[in-house]
Amino acid sequence: MSFHPISRARPRLARSRLTPPRGLSLTTLALSLHAGGVFAQSAGTPEAASGAAAELPAVTVRASGVDETATGPVHGFVARRSATATKTDTPVMETPQSITVITRDRMEAQGAQSVQQAIGYTAGVYAGPYGNDARGDWGKFRGTDFTQYRDGLLNQVGFYNNVRADVYGLERIDVLRGPSSMLFGQGAVGGILNLVSKRPQAEAAREVGVQFGNYNRKQVQADLTGPLDAEGKWMYRLVALARDSDTQVDYVPDNRYLIAPSLTYRPNADTSFTLLTNFQRDETGTSVGFFPWRGTLYPNPGGQIPDHLFISEPGYDRYNAEQTSVGYEFQHKVNDALTVRQNLRYSHSTVDYRSIYAAGFTGATHGWVPGSSTLMRRTVYLSQPTLNAFVVDTQAQGNFRTGAVDHTLLAGVDYQHAEITGRSGVGGTAAPLDVFNPVYGNFTLPGTRDLNPSKQIQTGVYLQDQLSWNKWLLMLGLRYDWSRAAQDNTPAASREDNELTKRAGLMYRSDIGLNPYVSYTESFQGLPGFNRSNQAFKPLRGSQWEAGIKYQPPGKNASLTVAAFDMREKNRKTAGVVNGIPDQVQVGEARTRGIEVEALASLTSRLDLIATYTYLDARVIEGSAAEVGKRLASTPSNMASLWANYRFKLFGLPGFVAGGGVRYVGPSYDGTDQNRVGGVTLYDAMIAYDHGPLRVALNANNLFDKQFLTTCLARGDCYFGARRTVVGSVTYRF
Repeated sequence: MSFHPISRARPRLARSRLTPPRGLSLTTLALSLHAGGVFAQSAGTPEAASGAAAELPAVTVRASGVDETATGPVHGFVARRSATATKTDTPVMETPQSITVITRDRMEAQGAQSVQQAIGYTAGVYAGPYGNDARGDWGKFRGTDFTQYRDGLLNQVGFYNNVRADVYGLERIDVLRGPSSMLFGQGAVGGILNLVSKRPQAEAAREVGVQFGNYNRKQVQADLTGPLDAEGKWMYRLVALARDSDTQVDYVPDNRYLIAPSLTYRPNADTSFTLLTNFQRDETGTSVGFFPWRGTLYPNPGGQIPDHLFISEPGYDRYNAEQTSVGYEFQHKVNDALTVRQNLRYSHSTVDYRSIYAAGFTGATHGWVPGSSTLMRRTVYLSQPTLNAFVVDTQAQGNFRTGAVDHTLLAGVDYQHAEITGRSGVGGTAAPLDVFNPVYGNFTLPGTRDLNPSKQIQTGVYLQDQLSWNKWLLMLGLRYDWSRAAQDNTPAASREDNELTKRAGLMYRSDIGLNPYVSYTESFQGLPGFNRSNQAFKPLRGSQWEAGIKYQPPGKNASLTVAAFDMREKNRKTAGVVNGIPDQVQVGEARTRGIEVEALASLTSRLDLIATYTYLDARVIEGSAAEVGKRLASTPSNMASLWANYRFKLFGLPGFVAGGGVRYVGPSYDGTDQNRVGGVTLYDAMIAYDHGPLRVALNANNLFDKQFLTTCLARGDCYFGARRTVVGSVTYRF
């Protein structure tokens, strides 16, 4: 049993454990380590001394880096452990691949209202390339797409089939950059975004809060956790919120209802079972209109399109998504050498998506009625999918030694099965809309027809060994996947992909906390369809070499990561000729070379700091003559960010916090090097009072309300970025 001293420093801005109010009488507090968690116990003084006992000053208990787990709370901005990059509880400093952990404290300090916003101060990440889109959380990792997971299990299937996860229900967000198929199977080459849910805690903690903001934002929320019995074998957590809000786009709401109960049973130090459930309903609509180049990127004789324009139809338009999920995490330590785990989730989602947006993705002629600079053509869209998804991952972890080499050997098998059914729109028309004087109501409803049921199935087996010898770490991994995608009555949408993927990494752990490393990783992602010769398209194949240095100053709660990488994606479809007939051929290859620098620090219980810089050279290196050498779409060459918050006393009163940040996103292009979107610098700020049970905060994003474009695509459409949001919050902990 280990005991840790009690810190008497004043409370931090955002407590990773919700601490009890100040003023509580504590006579004895012992901390014991048990199954990776921290348990606090109070012992009463002897009755003979009770009369003389004076009330002790309040204390704040802090988890040390030793106490931290890969899924649990973190004090401050610097997480020391993660399981996303290895599927084992591994120190971030000993992971030979770039990973950033966005902690609960960081999300709270920056006032993040979405996952997309939360990842905005992360190296290698372009958050929100498609602007202020209410349908999903978008971003690019190292210039390309990522795959979203929750608690290590696939979370998003296709587009517009799921709800957006709410950051209030998350303990942390793990950003793993680079190909990751050896662990997760098929996925985007850019990496993995793993959302880690809040879980039951051994210490009783409760909070309730309210938020108010511009765009008529109103939200109530609660987070309650603690033990259910005296022995602490049963623990619970309940996270809930309700929001009523508008957005910067006329007629588009941002309403949400969330309830996420969870329950942990831990009969002893070797066994735990956690039940995770989640129900969420979102009510929103068309916040992006796919507006044309003219009137956004380029001048329009009639004037520029306002970024609050609603181009759809009130009463018809909606993006209402509802999702229910239930799953569990089971772990049992058989003995000192063997641990078995199983993670499982079933989710059911329904979406009612009805929209009208700018018509005709035809480059410069997109959108506008010919000859007009005020009337915009529109397209009617309707999709009502139902998604049923089942995912399970079963693992056996062995910790043993062969000679002078320590091993952490992981063997596993995972299975994913997703089926989409529903209805889609047929027909329907909408009259052109005057974008400067919109008059709504002139449209006809589309009919509907059943969607051909589609399935996505994957089974993968994997083996990974983390070897440690002296100061050297070696990671080796292999995985084989059987994946199949099929759509009833549509052979061209079906495919089968059986793929072997690999990874390897080597790191040297120095005595001064400076750890250089090199790694190689691979990915694959299936492509639906056939060419005109009836040949199925091969999956996209990704690979990456990465070399870097991770530095953690001894005794300091800070880290610095510098990484250089060469990432490639092959089998991209491009225009070509097969047997004398124009067709799509898979000779395309994209290459992204870059450098990332990221520094995180939480120092002296007063200062938190984030500093990042990213350089990317992302181009097509093989393909048609028109493509080779062109920059990848929506990929800035330079990005940088800086955030700091500082705790201080005011008029002798502790608990005040002020913070601010700046984000720079450099210019990007449309994929043909023709349409350049200029760079933008945005400022964010916060001020808070956090003392005892009360926290009052005011957060502003895009402080100076800058209007800007995030990207324009070669097909003809552009996207507006988010304008200024101001949110005030009051939280009471008890």
